Amino acid sequence: MSLLEIKRLNKSYMLAGKVKVPVLKDVNVKFESGEFVSILGESGSGKSTLMNIIGGMDSDYEGDVIVQGKTLRTMKEVEIDAYRKDKIGFIFQSFNLIPHLSVLENVMIAMQMTDHSTQERTQRAKEILTEIGLKDHMAKRPNQLSGGQKQRVAIARALSNDPDIILADEPTGSLDQETSEQILELLDSIAKKGVLIITVTHSQRVASFGSRIVSVEDGCIKEDQFLKERYLSVKETEQKKGKNLSFAASFKLAIKNMVLNSKRNTLVAVGGAIGILSVILMLSLGNGITGYMNDEINSSLNPLLVDVVKAAEPGQEQQEQEGPPMQQIANEPFTDQDISTISGIKNVDRVEKVITISGKNNMVFKDTNKELSSIGTVTESIKAENIEKGIMPVEGEVLLTAAFAKRLSSETTYQSLVGEKVHLYINEMNEQNRPVTIETDWVVSGIYNQEDRGPLSGANVYTSYTTLEKAYSEQDLTLQPTQLNAYASNMDDVEGIKEVVKTEGFESSPIASIMERVTTYLKMASWVLSAIAGISLLVSGIMILVVLNISVVERTREIGILRAIGARKKDIRRIFFSESALLGLFSGLIAVVAAWLLSLLLNNLIYNAFEVELVRLSAVYLVFGLGVSTLISIVAGLLPSSKAAKLDPMESLRYE
Repeated sequence: MSLLEIKRLNKSYMLAGKVKVPVLKDVNVKFESGEFVSILGESGSGKSTLMNIIGGMDSDYEGDVIVQGKTLRTMKEVEIDAYRKDKIGFIFQSFNLIPHLSVLENVMIAMQMTDHSTQERTQRAKEILTEIGLKDHMAKRPNQLSGGQKQRVAIARALSNDPDIILADEPTGSLDQETSEQILELLDSIAKKGVLIITVTHSQRVASFGSRIVSVEDGCIKEDQFLKERYLSVKETEQKKGKNLSFAASFKLAIKNMVLNSKRNTLVAVGGAIGILSVILMLSLGNGITGYMNDEINSSLNPLLVDVVKAAEPGQEQQEQEGPPMQQIANEPFTDQDISTISGIKNVDRVEKVITISGKNNMVFKDTNKELSSIGTVTESIKAENIEKGIMPVEGEVLLTAAFAKRLSSETTYQSLVGEKVHLYINEMNEQNRPVTIETDWVVSGIYNQEDRGPLSGANVYTSYTTLEKAYSEQDLTLQPTQLNAYASNMDDVEGIKEVVKTEGFESSPIASIMERVTTYLKMASWVLSAIAGISLLVSGIMILVVLNISVVERTREIGILRAIGARKKDIRRIFFSESALLGLFSGLIAVVAAWLLSLLLNNLIYNAFEVELVRLSAVYLVFGLGVSTLISIVAGLLPSSKAAKLDPMESLRYE
């Protein structure tokens, strides 16, 4: 059985989609192992087309090409790729070396798709290069070699996978006579090992060097001349099981190309990083402001607190507003039944009565009489650590804010009010809707710093609910709370209690609802700002798309080389896909580092000015930035990578 047999091979090209031009006409020929065959013919005779068909680079033909009993026509595309990878070694007239790879790496690239380990591949490549006289040139780049040395590298690459057939397209066409002789002798030595050497040439001198000349003219074999016997040292053939280009090899090739175009890729990465950085900072700023406001609220409100109010009946609010100033409240007071209902809700640990009395109320100390904007009840929002001097009030005592204490006494001695007795006037209405003045004496228990995260009511003075209730009862008046603070047993019960409160017809405190809406608006604003900043991400995606398209054009010949040595379309796509992913990852890393540094700088400036840190950069945002950057780059790389994979290998090799 012949190593290679061609039967009734016909090949035509269509010109302008209409005219059919025959290139090969009924070609029948056999080749054996150990032959050094020269296909001789003038330009346009069809010899290069024949070589491409034998090499599996062109499948659009009629007839059959049989290699070791297997026909190429019935092979699938992946099988043809494997055939080029395992059986064929290409040597090109223009060498077709990958410029950014070293001599050793150019030889090893074909072995990336074998089952050999990295160490075995390296050793094999070094042995071949040493054998053909390039031991001292392994680390050089192709542009540092002479023409003869480049062709030797191409031969070494063709030999790297131990092929059964070597196809050489004008292997001496770019060389001087002395170097041509050396290359031909090298090819002859390879044929002696049982490899079938097929060269394509238009030189009679070169053709005469081999063991056989197949003359081609106008697409037909005119003469098949045997000059000498083929070498009988039969090469041992085995079923080699190659593998596809690994992800590691793909990433390695992608990294090398990125380094080769490092300036351009760095500029693109920085451009993409600006967009990612903007989004991360906007999210972090929104998170910081929202967190700061929540901290301020939580410093005054217990997280277990469910604040409850009773909405005024329709028309009631207007009626109350027409009454005395002290009655100007928007919420109805709670009855004992209401308090019992709230207290009886499941998982409510305790209920706190709250009221804020506003109106023309006055406090007198010695000869100083000052009007009070409001009187509030002491709740858990009053923190002992914020008391400048004194203690929390008990029965018959009152807590003054620092601002009001300064008005009530000298600016330099306001803290001396602690322990002093003050006289209080509260103007109220009795059941007959007649004005009543409540007079009472209280002792100042302490001075409270309202500015340091004080309660949301913002009253001038605070006392216990029972103290107020006693003062009212002395005038035969009933004090009813306008707010109830229900405390849950644990955090998991809070939402459930809120639902029951709503079901019972009560509402949350207006202040709490307003603050909840404010934080919601802040979150919305931060996401809107992030979306606006995200427009730059679209720009970076377009930049990556353009850069990768340029890269495909620049590396067209490299793509052809990889396809010639057996790389699948999927492998080519994977290389450019890896490159886009790496570009996005690099961009994301720049953005993450820059965001971290900027957050430190901005927080330092803000803290120095306002003693608060408003840029809260979380690990989630950093991971989000990396992920989005990589994802955008991958999406942008889909089109160029698909374009690269679809390039015709023959056209790619001819690309200038």
